[in-house]
Amino acid sequence: MEITVGIITVSDRASAGEYVDLGGPALMKAAQDAGWQVSAEAIVPDDKARIQETIRSFSQQGCGLILTTGGTGIAERDITPEAIRAIMRVEVPGFGEVMRAESMKITPNAILSRSLAAIVDLSLVIALPGKPSGAVECLGFISGSIPHAVALAQRVPTSC
Repeated sequence: MEITVGIITVSDRASAGEYVDLGGPALMKAAQDAGWQVSAEAIVPDDKARIQETIRSFSQQGCGLILTTGGTGIAERDITPEAIRAIMRVEVPGFGEVMRAESMKITPNAILSRSLAAIVDLSLVIALPGKPSGAVECLGFISGSIPHAVALAQRVPTSC
């Protein structure tokens, strides 16, 4: 099954051009290395409506997998999980649990992460950390489960 990916960087500063986004390009490379087709990219501010609009737009464009990077910590402007939960059909808690558990082997600060996965419309949406290395590491921890989850989200018949 071909997986079409949308990547959203959530960052006030990157969206304002105050610094170059490194998270989106790091995820693009990881997705392409996995054999997935990246068809949409965006950089949006830490704004609930903008995050939701972009997720819904990417889903309507056919992205079965939408990866976000940024906004999953506990700083005041970190609202990515809340934005996703407000439009999701169902949360898939195992993804966040595995990302945190595996990341705890690397840094004790992983416990502060609110990374999650959910089904929004016909897409699997995964909220990854903002740090490029953390985003790529977390994606690697869960990549084996992504194809089946995307198939289910897109209502593709599966053998399992």
